[in-house]
Amino acid sequence: MHRLIACLLMGLLLAACATRPASPAVVLPSLRLAPAALGQQVALQQRLVFRFGEHVRELDALLEVDADAVRLAVQAMGRTGVSLQWDGTTLSEERAAWLPAAVRGERVLDDVQFSLWPADAVRAALPVGWELVESGDKRELRKDGHAWLTRDRVDATTLRVHNKADGYHLTIESMAGGAPIP
Repeated sequence: MHRLIACLLMGLLLAACATRPASPAVVLPSLRLAPAALGQQVALQQRLVFRFGEHVRELDALLEVDADAVRLAVQAMGRTGVSLQWDGTTLSEERAAWLPAAVRGERVLDDVQFSLWPADAVRAALPVGWELVESGDKRELRKDGHAWLTRDRVDATTLRVHNKADGYHLTIESMAGGAPIP
């Protein structure tokens, strides 16, 4: 889970540093799912590999989820870039001054919840016109038949996320000895 969040942050970091279009082709919906909707407690240390165009960045993340909150801290080169806490109502964010403004806590939370929360919880939060499609280890968030956000489970500890709307790829790996990603 931490890796996922860290990867998401890294992706956003890279997106901010790279040349990108003025606006995405589509704005992905905000999920804002309750922490308890995950259905389990999670504590993970993760390595995130973010790819935006030709740029590749690696980040470390710590992710904790319990019935009351989602907590995420993402670090780059030993420095904390962002810490997030979501209690189901309020998203609190502490950011380092060096973190690009394009790295948005809201998008990180949405990508984490899209990737890890149960499909039924994600579907219930989607606005009209959006659908969640799952097939095996693949999950897609679609609008008008086009998949804008995908998640593939590579194995028990690795996820790959492709955000086509914002143009980045994220690989999330739980560290050696880490728990499987839900």
